[in-house]
Amino acid sequence: MFKASAILFIYAETPLHAGTGSGLGAIDLPIQRERITGYPIIQASGLKGALRAEAERIAQNNDNNSSSLTKKDVVVIFGPDTKSAHEHAGALSVGDARILLFPVRSVAGVFAWTTSINALERFQRDLAMTMGNDKNKNNAYKKLKEYLDAIRKEANGKGKTGWALIGKGSSLIAGSKVMLEEFALDSTESEHVTRLGDWLADNALPSGDEYAYWHEAMPLKLAVLAEDDFRDFCKFGTEVVNRIKIDSKTKTVGEEKGLWSEEYLPSESLLYATVLATDSRKKKEDKEDYNAEKVLGTVSRLIGATPRLQLGGNETVGRGLVYVRMFHSGQGSEQ
Repeated sequence: MFKASAILFIYAETPLHAGTGSGLGAIDLPIQRERITGYPIIQASGLKGALRAEAERIAQNNDNNSSSLTKKDVVVIFGPDTKSAHEHAGALSVGDARILLFPVRSVAGVFAWTTSINALERFQRDLAMTMGNDKNKNNAYKKLKEYLDAIRKEANGKGKTGWALIGKGSSLIAGSKVMLEEFALDSTESEHVTRLGDWLADNALPSGDEYAYWHEAMPLKLAVLAEDDFRDFCKFGTEVVNRIKIDSKTKTVGEEKGLWSEEYLPSESLLYATVLATDSRKKKEDKEDYNAEKVLGTVSRLIGATPRLQLGGNETVGRGLVYVRMFHSGQGSEQ
């Protein structure tokens, strides 16, 4: 049974290709998506693998330093290597990374961070799950719920498509409309969207000094869309890049697989994943040394030490650089 949990926010700093292999449609190498909603995801195995790889890198350099992450920590938290996988499971469970904010080109304001009631309510549900009973005393969670309840009421009755709730003084307004891609959406300013943007800036966006601009921009670029519109942008608004293989001798396209297309989740996308921990599952391990809270605390220190990871493919051409940030029940609690 899981005894400690948190939310891991994942902010894409460069386009990200978490692929599924060969596609059956027009795109040769599509990204991973949920079957039902069509929303982009990063499957849990890829995310956990990236965390483990970073942990192993640190452990290899610091195994003799008891204050740092050790190889023993890696085995207990993530599980043994493939040859010894039958011995015990790791103490950490990582969920699929789900989309929360999807960037869309805008006539005004350059781009919008778009979301929907559906995406926001799923996030609230997952956040409540990680907090358990602590949600009732966590001020950050209660504020989020307050904003989402108000936004849901404002969206009620607006129809299935063609509208956007935006923050006060939003930079997205072009005339009286919000123009995303080639679509003109009826806009309504909402102070609750502004507050939601502030909440996301404070709790979800990367916290480094280099993100000061983005923190200020979040409430001005945030747009809550109709669920069908948000789904369509997530399905058809990704980046598709054509790549070509040149024969090194003839300097021409090779006969086989010379031209192919790849799909990318665009830069500035914000995703989140659940992170759950148990006491050590290693039979001979001291449970007090590796209880669930300490396991999660070790992962939190890992993320704090190296907040930038590489996810997905095409690492050598700068794809998949992300900034990760953990949010848990101890943050935003009332004193």
